[in-house]
Amino acid sequence: MKKVLIIDDEEKLRKLLARLIGYEGYEVLEAAGGAAAFRKMEQKDIDVVLCDVKLPDINGLDLSLKIKEQYPEVEIIMLTAYGNIPDGVQAIKNGAFDYITKGDDNNKIIPLIRRAAEKIELARRVKSLEKQLGDRYSFDNIIGDSPPLAEARNLAARVAAGDTTVLLTGETGTGKEVFANAIHMASNRRYKNFIAINCAAFSHELLESEFFGHTAGAFSGATRDRKGIFEEANNGTIFLDEIGEMATDLQAKLLRVIETGEYYKVGDSKVKKSNVRIIAATNLDLRKEVAEGRFREDLFYRISVFQINLPPLRERRDDIEVFARYFLDMFSIKTKRNITGMSSSFITALKQYEWTGNIRELRNVIERCCILANGPLLTPDLLPLEIQQKQYKPESDPHQSLNLSEFEKMHIIKVLNHTGGNKTKTAELLGVALTTLYRKMAEYNL
Repeated sequence: MKKVLIIDDEEKLRKLLARLIGYEGYEVLEAAGGAAAFRKMEQKDIDVVLCDVKLPDINGLDLSLKIKEQYPEVEIIMLTAYGNIPDGVQAIKNGAFDYITKGDDNNKIIPLIRRAAEKIELARRVKSLEKQLGDRYSFDNIIGDSPPLAEARNLAARVAAGDTTVLLTGETGTGKEVFANAIHMASNRRYKNFIAINCAAFSHELLESEFFGHTAGAFSGATRDRKGIFEEANNGTIFLDEIGEMATDLQAKLLRVIETGEYYKVGDSKVKKSNVRIIAATNLDLRKEVAEGRFREDLFYRISVFQINLPPLRERRDDIEVFARYFLDMFSIKTKRNITGMSSSFITALKQYEWTGNIRELRNVIERCCILANGPLLTPDLLPLEIQQKQYKPESDPHQSLNLSEFEKMHIIKVLNHTGGNKTKTAELLGVALTTLYRKMAEYNL
């Protein structure tokens, strides 16, 4: 229930307004002056204030200013004397929601309070969504506790507050966009746009248009003016993924806008300005690209003011189980399966695999396993064959031959993988009874 505070020293009018507003379902509080009003506001979370301009202990306009300073989310409606427009204008300047003429505009009070309450509710919802977004992309929510990741996270947190250009390096799938989002949400630009673009996903011509926009008729198919990301993200952050794939002539235009904030729309001769923070990412060795003439040296030094390398998953094996459990929780809900955990042999298999696709590959594997699972646990037979085979490679002596039981175990896993975990079909293909298959699976801990 929204709470309305009426501040007026005329008791009869105050009581009348209180009764009128209370009939509409609002909780109404009353105060005869400024001091009493602040005592009420300390006791209750007030949403809307109706305040008379003339009060015995303070000018209502000054009071409204103090209320806004101390309680910025509260909306204030001023009650002004008949025809006193200057008071109304000053009230708006002081941050009041609106003003009405005292005694003559009683029929406007309820609609005005309702609109003020709706504005408050919208502001609170926006604030809640911003908090949820901030929590989702905070550094605390970046999964993993391994020392290499902790170092990367610490560096990102330290650079986030400023406007320094950041270059994130590392293999595909190591979470570069997650880090870019976290840096943006920890910066003073967090309430402005964050726009991510994959530079490898567009041809040169289309990428330039995506960057800077274009005018109608600039090229075939350009039927209307279009904004680019440097205009859309003004005062915000742009994340340029796979920046090493960008054509060299477009690199020169990117360098200009980074250094001067100026650019031209495609097909336009008028200079436009943009104030954005650049976070770039690449899985290439840009120094090598510079040496071989595929990447501009000046742009490299401009974007790599602060460089953070994100370690591959194989260098942080302690994080593999943490990620796997996170994805298991996610996909058990998404696939509507009652999967409660992973077998120890399943976890061992995950930890022994190289994960060339890093976190993204692990995510896809766990999703696949959740889809195939028939029981409460994820087991090695649900894994892709290349991961299963890696698990059973003898590592002490690479030249040692597998014994017969190991060959049998691997063959059962291979057939299970082929049938998608269907035990009946697996038994048929192996030419054994279903009970025999179950006995063998128990023997080999599958």
